[in-house]
Amino acid sequence: MMRYRAVIFDLDGVLCSTDRFHFEAWKQTAREVKAPFDEKINQRLRGVSRMESLEIILEGSPLALSGAEKLRLAEEKNARYRALLQNLTPADLTPGAEETLAALRAAGIKLAVGSSSKNAVFILERLGAASWFDAVCDGTMISHSKPHPEVFLKAAEMLGEPPGSCLVVEDAAAGLEAARAGGMDCAIIGGADMPFAPEYHIDTLEALRAIALG
Repeated sequence: MMRYRAVIFDLDGVLCSTDRFHFEAWKQTAREVKAPFDEKINQRLRGVSRMESLEIILEGSPLALSGAEKLRLAEEKNARYRALLQNLTPADLTPGAEETLAALRAAGIKLAVGSSSKNAVFILERLGAASWFDAVCDGTMISHSKPHPEVFLKAAEMLGEPPGSCLVVEDAAAGLEAARAGGMDCAIIGGADMPFAPEYHIDTLEALRAIALG
């Protein structure tokens, strides 16, 4: 018997890791605005939108920038990031992801991606993983990024399932908060600090089989 009718996956940090690409792209932006940038600051950018990430970096900048200048910086960062993403291959898919997705689909569970990234479809294509998902809700389709629940609620709507039937798989605090706000259970993978305990804490994606299938 299925415990959940649908599973909604965050992308970066769950199905793959592009942290190193984000780090390199944002590091150049920080250098341009004379702001400090290190791994601690980079962690604050996980799960939030591009413009919100830029505002976090600008906290350490002495410059006063116009809206147009901020938009230019964000677009230049994205161009650098997308160039780096060309290096992604199916080998970058998180270990166990393909087997887990296959098992969930075979059991009749619907699958979606819920990501604040506007590059989600491009990343899935580079990973060779787009065909696994019944729906993809990304940053091009939402007005509010995590911790607002919009991306997960819209993904559930695209799947035709109520929030209570969905399990969210996340690695970031903002994602956990978004799942809770949307009325969905959440499985956290990885060791990042969380503001409260999720319903499940897993070390590998393979653990989802037992959780989702009950």
